[in-house]
Formats: sequence, C-alpha cells, structure tokens
Amino acid sequence: MPLSRPGQAVRRLAVVALLLAAAVGCGDAGGLEGAGSTPTAQGPARLWPELTPASSPAFEIGEVNTEVVKGVKVPGDDIRRVDPVSIVRAEIDRNPGDYDGAKAPYRDTEREMADCAKGPGHGKCPVLRPYYRDLTGDGHDDLTLGFPLLPGKTTAVRVYTVEKHRLVQVMAWEDALSGVELAGRSLVIRSPSEVAGYEYRLQWTWDRDQRAMLLTHDEMLRTGPRTHSRHPSGSSPAGSPSGSPSGSSSGTRPGSPAPSSSASSSASPSVSASASPSVSPSASDG
Repeated sequence: MPLSRPGQAVRRLAVVALLLAAAVGCGDAGGLEGAGSTPTAQGPARLWPELTPASSPAFEIGEVNTEVVKGVKVPGDDIRRVDPVSIVRAEIDRNPGDYDGAKAPYRDTEREMADCAKGPGHGKCPVLRPYYRDLTGDGHDDLTLGFPLLPGKTTAVRVYTVEKHRLVQVMAWEDALSGVELAGRSLVIRSPSEVAGYEYRLQWTWDRDQRAMLLTHDEMLRTGPRTHSRHPSGSSPAGSPSGSPSGSSSGTRPGSPAPSSSASSSASPSVSASASPSVSPSASDG
C-alpha cells in the first residue's frame, strides 16, 4: 500500500478543517427553527347516526335551470357577434313586472337602457363590459355579462353559451358584489357578509353532464385581521356545536336569492384568479 507524502497529508487536513468550519457557519445562519406545537388531528364525529338519510331535497332551488334566450340570434354561432345590450333587453321584456312601471323593483335599470345606443359601458348604460372565455370546454368563447338592478344595490351576473345555433343562459345570480373573477372554467363571486371581517365566496363551474354552470363551492371566508383564540384556528372540541364562524363555512348563504343554476358541494377545490389564464374583454376594448 503506497504511503502519502507528508505535504499531501497536511493539505488534506487543511481541507477537512475548512469544510468543518463552513458546515458550522451554515448551521448558525440557516438552521431549522421550531414552529411551535401542532394541534392534534381529530377525525370527523358523526352526529345522530340513528337518523334515516334523506333521499330527496327539502327545497327546490333550481340547481339546473338553463334557458334559451328567445328573440336573440347568434350570427355564425359566434357569441362575440351578439349585442350584449339586446340580451339584457330580452331579459327585461321577459320580466315586465320587475322592470316596467313606477313601482317595479328594477325600474331604473329599464329607464337607463335608453342610454345604451353606444353599447355597454357608455354613458349611463347599465350593461357592464362583457367578458369572453371558453368556460364550457368546447373550444368556443362563452359570454359573462353583468348589469346592476337599479335603484337597488345588487347586480345581476349571467353566463351564456351557444347550443344548436341558439343563445342559452347557463348561469344566473343576483347579489351585492365585492368582486367577480374568472378562473379556469369557473366563475367566482365575492359578496359582503353581515359578519364583520368576513365575506362570501361562491364558485360556479361548468358541468358537462348537466350542461350548466353549477354552484360547486359556497363558503364564508375571513377577510379582516385575526383575533387571538384559546383554541387553534379552525378547531373545536369534537362533536360540540359552534355558533360562530371559524374562517370557512360551507352551505347556502343565508338571505341570498335562489340561484337559477346551483348545486352546492363543499368538496370542490378552490380556485385562484391569479393562476388562471387571461380573460378576453369585449372587442371594443381590444
């Protein structure tokens, strides 16, 4: 076995010493730090197992309620060639009790439609700028449209697609809005809550079996600063009811109008508009 020269042995010892010093230095600068205690995981506690599971809904809220828009043609099956103002006018004509007359709840919307000669978003025209995106996955754009229900503070949100050369409304909702987003093939609406520091977040997603946008996520989210609690966030003693929100709550929003196309499912994933592809506004806006 060949022996190492004395000079080589010294150099090797020096290299080892430098590596050890570097390792100690790195440990001091970027060492792991404790994140504190982790709450104990608790499995779901089934309540009232003796109850017979329901086989039918207690209330009819119109989970799937699509509607062909009569009187509005789709030139070349291209939804971008349909006048958004004519779509809103058609809805007003279908519901004269809501829009026509001095006592109609949305009388000011009908009155200000007279200022829509130049199209959506001009003057006092209540029709908001239309947005186009393929929400149904058929390779063609669909239309998301909104207009305020005046003189109130709610806004109507609608989604339309084209089927068999006809314009079809596949989603409808009215509410006070704090934000509307398109994310992937979903439409997300954020609305104020009666509870300070929280907001409602509702998500509609296209369902190819029902041929409609279904309400796939309905939750109550914290928006304000968090307050200190004696229990870890989102946890409570197993099986105990709670009278206050814990940051996220699924279920139909209290006091909200019945959707024309909705089906609640708390198991659906959340979506983020920041991760979605770009949305195309109306052609007039480029």
